[in-house]
Amino acid sequence: MKKATRTELILKGNIYKVLITLSTPIIINSLIQTLYNLVDGIWVSKISSVHFAATAFVWPVNFLFISIGMGLSIAGTSLLSQLVGNNDLERAKDYTAQLMIITILSSFVFTALGYLLSPFVIRLMGATGELADFGNVYLRITFLDLPFLFVFFNINSIMHAQGDTITPMILSGVSAIINVVLDPIFIFTFNWGIAGAAWATLVSRALLAGVGFMMLFGKRNKIIPSFRGFRFNRRIIREIIAVGLPSTIGQSGSSLGFIVLNSFIGSYGTATLAAYAMVNRITSLVMQPAMGIGHALTTVVGQNVGARQMDRVKESFYKALVLTILIGVVGAGILVIFDDPIINFFMQSRDDLSVIELSLTYLFYISLSMPLMGIFSVFTGLYQGTGNTKYSMSMEIGRLWFVRLPMILFFKHLTTWGSTGIWFSMSFSNLIVCLYGYWIFVRKGWQRSVLDLQDQTPEKTLNIAN
Repeated sequence: MKKATRTELILKGNIYKVLITLSTPIIINSLIQTLYNLVDGIWVSKISSVHFAATAFVWPVNFLFISIGMGLSIAGTSLLSQLVGNNDLERAKDYTAQLMIITILSSFVFTALGYLLSPFVIRLMGATGELADFGNVYLRITFLDLPFLFVFFNINSIMHAQGDTITPMILSGVSAIINVVLDPIFIFTFNWGIAGAAWATLVSRALLAGVGFMMLFGKRNKIIPSFRGFRFNRRIIREIIAVGLPSTIGQSGSSLGFIVLNSFIGSYGTATLAAYAMVNRITSLVMQPAMGIGHALTTVVGQNVGARQMDRVKESFYKALVLTILIGVVGAGILVIFDDPIINFFMQSRDDLSVIELSLTYLFYISLSMPLMGIFSVFTGLYQGTGNTKYSMSMEIGRLWFVRLPMILFFKHLTTWGSTGIWFSMSFSNLIVCLYGYWIFVRKGWQRSVLDLQDQTPEKTLNIAN
């Protein structure tokens, strides 16, 4: 599909067609990334449940640093899509160059910081023995791929802002295939164990970033960054920070919450932690379609905000809700009906059968809130698309710090529910945050623009790729 056709579809086409067209490659891309992690988990779980638990235990620490890159990517998609919708391509190119330089510099800083602090953070989380040793090995290597991952996040935002969700999907697909091939070779053939899984991911992401960076300067990209005579632009940086910082804080706050959450769950034993990690990976796989629609909504909202079509923004939001709720209901039904074979497929190790039992219980509870997870994704996509990321930030942080964690502490210390208190809290917190998201929506503060957009005629707006 040519870019002019994509832009016309986003600004004037059938909303359901827009959402499905844009979200399908995003969904496939997300499924690829989820399978990426699942493949790592399946191979690592063949070693032992402790090895698998170690990868889950340190994941929030790595994600804490990744959230910086994600925040910049969200800012890029939001700002660039509004400029594209407003047909301000020259200004979009300036934003792209600034975004790329900021991203690359920050990735090197956080790689060094994460690598040095890894053992201290793991000990601070309460891990000891093999869990700490395996976790440190895995975490330190994953920090080394941050520069490649950050660059790809930028490429994603630049392409998504233009409605090109296919190119990132293809790149991710190739990278995932490389990872799948390298995993067993590095883990078992080279006998690198848990380190092999991390090295396989690093190599595949390095190739992904390299090819993506070259494609960024191809003819398909209409907002190619120019680094000749580059100078930092304070105004652009302030706008990127204004949109990206709340997203970063939201993602970072969520990551810190998951670090604390993992510590709480780890206090129930390695089996509970392994069950928690396994079920989360399964549900994230099933919910990728709903999450993909939420991500696509960011681009649709951004371009229509740029074209000053607020009625169409609202229509996109309502129709995205319909699609995600439907996906959540169907996904929940599948998981409840086929829970036993699904859990047994993804948990290959049989050294601790209590992991299976705990996983089945958690899967039931979290399945009940899957439609709510889709609604959460749509609210987030709406607020990020308008650039009012402070609202998605408050939803991210609020769900964990003000609902989920306090509930878990309550059930842990004041009831005899045991691990069931964790599972109930995970599910119920999704209901509370969706009610909060709706409260934000009806107050209408999210409709305020974050960019000074130029006046454009409808005819000029639709000639974006000419």
